[in-house]
Amino acid sequence: MLSRQAAMRDAYGEALLELGATDPNVVVVGADTTGSLKSGVFATKFPERFFNVGIAEQNLVSIAAGLALAGKVVYAGTYAIFVPGKSVDQIRNNIAYPNLNVKIVCSHGGISVGPDGASHQQVEDIAIMRCIPRMKVVVPADSVSTKSTIGAIASIPGPFYVRLTRPSTPIVYDSGFEYKLGRANLLREGSDVAIFACGIMVPEALKASESLKALGVSASVVDLHTIKPIDSDLIVECAKRCGRVVTAEEHNVMGGMGSAVAEVLGEKAPTPMKRVGVMDTFGESGEAGELLKKYGLTSANIEQAASSLVQGH
Repeated sequence: MLSRQAAMRDAYGEALLELGATDPNVVVVGADTTGSLKSGVFATKFPERFFNVGIAEQNLVSIAAGLALAGKVVYAGTYAIFVPGKSVDQIRNNIAYPNLNVKIVCSHGGISVGPDGASHQQVEDIAIMRCIPRMKVVVPADSVSTKSTIGAIASIPGPFYVRLTRPSTPIVYDSGFEYKLGRANLLREGSDVAIFACGIMVPEALKASESLKALGVSASVVDLHTIKPIDSDLIVECAKRCGRVVTAEEHNVMGGMGSAVAEVLGEKAPTPMKRVGVMDTFGESGEAGELLKKYGLTSANIEQAASSLVQGH
């Protein structure tokens, strides 16, 4: 499956069209990036349920809250650097505090945004959003899981933050994938090391598991797509079985998915672990592949971390 690629943003647009056709309460709010996010396709089919508020991200969040108070299922989003980047106060007080039915779906997360540079490379959003009470945080691995996630959360009450990536990414899942809130997916079973990944690092983790296999290391691979609520049971189960844990994310290692895993293990099953991610630094302008390599977000980095643990380093 990893030889094929597709864009999560296209899957988002397709999911919105399907939701719009089946649920008249679904509305979409954008901030002048609806063409890039592909949410604009919803406007073509359902113009009376589509609102482009312009480059006004705090207004986007507050307008989404108002629509939710009126009984709508609201999908709102733009680039991740702007939401949550510019809108934390509105997200916290206008959406999360009253527990409103707003699904914040943002693209262009992480350093794979590429040439736009550090000012547009959001590597803090998972940390920001997962510490807000009542907020659920999901980072899909590919276009298939994105489409399933967007459809599934419409019927799950309360606020969500779903983080998508800009480039097309390898397809991890078959078309029959079904998203389940808080239930991580064990993609490969192993006995020597457990690799937990989210987003574009899931296919990298799968590649790393193949390389490790050739070295005689048996690696479990888990798509930890839902950062909050996190699948503590599977994390503990894999950690106890393998005795070593590696986390991989396109996010700052401070406060992200790796930190969430460490919190679970610290309380329930202390386990040697290493975190692969952005090492508490800003990115820079460059092509996505170049940046991922420079900042240590590749299958080779995951393999190195796992090998080091197995060797007792």
